Amino acid sequence: MKQLLVSFVLGVFALPAAVASPDAEKLYTAKTCVACHGPKGDKALLPNYPKINGQNAPYAEQQMKDIKSGARANAQSPAMKGIMHLVSDEEIKALAVWLEKLK
Repeated sequence: MKQLLVSFVLGVFALPAAVASPDAEKLYTAKTCVACHGPKGDKALLPNYPKINGQNAPYAEQQMKDIKSGARANAQSPAMKGIMHLVSDEEIKALAVWLEKLK
């Protein structure tokens, strides 16, 4: 009985992480990141757009959140801001982690 209870408790806590984890590679295309940053974040549409593959995940996550909130505003921010309101914080985190793995 005790083992069953432990298994249940562990399963309850593990389930939300497994179910809620978005597929960042699909998000990258669905949220149109690919249009400006290239298929793998390494071929930007314009020379002044950043290559984002391999970027430090916490840094990339914060930049996306700052653009979304308006805390970061530069020449490229308006294009990003128009899209970032469609991206949840969970999706931002998943995208940042995925981009960091692309080298």
